[in-house]
Amino acid sequence: MKRKTYCIVGCGSRAQSFIHAIYAENADAAELLALCDTNHARMEYHNSEIVCRYHAQALPAYDASEFDRMLLTHRPDCVLVVSMDRTHHQYICRAMELGFDVITEKPMTIDTEKCRMILNAVRSSGKELRVAFNYRYIPRNTRVKELLQSGILGTVRTVHFEWLLDTSHGADYFRRWHRDKKNSGGLLVHKASHHFDLVNWWLESYPDTVYAQGDLAFYGRENAEARGVKQFYHRCKNNKIAAKDPWALHVTPEDTALNGLYFGKPEEEDGYFRDLSVFSQGISIEDNMALLVRYHSGALMTYSLNAFSPYEGYRICFTGTRGRLEVHAVDRAFLLADQIDNAAFNLPGAESEISQRGESLIPELIYQPQWGRPRIITYEKAKGGHEGCDPLLFRHLFRGADDDPRHLCAGYVDGVRSIMTGIAGNRSIATGSPVRLSELIPEWDFLDGSNKQKN
Repeated sequence: MKRKTYCIVGCGSRAQSFIHAIYAENADAAELLALCDTNHARMEYHNSEIVCRYHAQALPAYDASEFDRMLLTHRPDCVLVVSMDRTHHQYICRAMELGFDVITEKPMTIDTEKCRMILNAVRSSGKELRVAFNYRYIPRNTRVKELLQSGILGTVRTVHFEWLLDTSHGADYFRRWHRDKKNSGGLLVHKASHHFDLVNWWLESYPDTVYAQGDLAFYGRENAEARGVKQFYHRCKNNKIAAKDPWALHVTPEDTALNGLYFGKPEEEDGYFRDLSVFSQGISIEDNMALLVRYHSGALMTYSLNAFSPYEGYRICFTGTRGRLEVHAVDRAFLLADQIDNAAFNLPGAESEISQRGESLIPELIYQPQWGRPRIITYEKAKGGHEGCDPLLFRHLFRGADDDPRHLCAGYVDGVRSIMTGIAGNRSIATGSPVRLSELIPEWDFLDGSNKQKN
């Protein structure tokens, strides 16, 4: 196999996964040529902590203003775009204009205007654009795809999808750049693009109409004041109030990646603070959202996303003309805060099994035929990041996928269709009205839906 070459733009935390995947797992198939970022200290960290662990010398590091020079100097086979969401479009479009294929982290971009710029760049350049949707590769989700493809539900008519982010993971979006909708498109775009892509992929369809409601219901200063909070702070580092706050980001010297990428030299260079208070001012994204979506297949979906749940996971129910499939996934059953007397809230008697084991007592996959007894569906789990899906995703990205019967590889059309559900949701929240996707992108129904990728 001929090794393909890559340059990467964006050297934050997600870039670690891409760089590590190349050196530790796919070095015989992929070669990284150069790094590019707005922050030189972050590139230094990746060079010293990851690249030099596997490689004899550090990679060339380019400022973001030197993006063109990096590509024209190194001539990679493909460009990896892992920068802040609002900048994805500029690197994707410019790379394709210069004649390079692109792999981008999700979400592909954050609004309709940038989405159309990417569509025009794909069509005018003829280059390939792939999107790194790792959730398709989670064995549980792939098993759902197999079940739906088998036809055991008949035609799916209803999808109920509930996604819960807990008070650690969910709160973290409100500490960093994602808290500004101009950077991330809000959680309906940044986070939920994963979920909307799954439903599009599962149903082999795409949205027609979206109606949404949402608000900032828990985080932010006004909400905290309404609950009686009286002490506030801007950021967590070196703050006496934050030291006693279970909502704060408590970074220790052992957190080498956080310290190396965001504290000390990196923050001195660009003034970006990774540890803002979730109850400070300046938050413009929602933390509580609900959507009603009609698909071209005729299916209806009710979707909800909550970012301050006491546990993390998701529940999905498909009801079809022949039966029902339920998905129950618990990523984290509970969290404890040292400063809170949790014993004061315990019910009398012994602790339940769920609090001891930290997992759901409900089977993960349950199939209920229209007539007859329900059945528990099993599947083979995998090891690795994000429930084993990251190694599988990177294998396809860096080695190709000659045989992909489940259409795991995501192309630019998948990227468009995933983000446009959230973008339409944002528009609906702002206007209070349903939004037809064809109103946002006139050629919506005529996009080429092929998932075939180059290898």
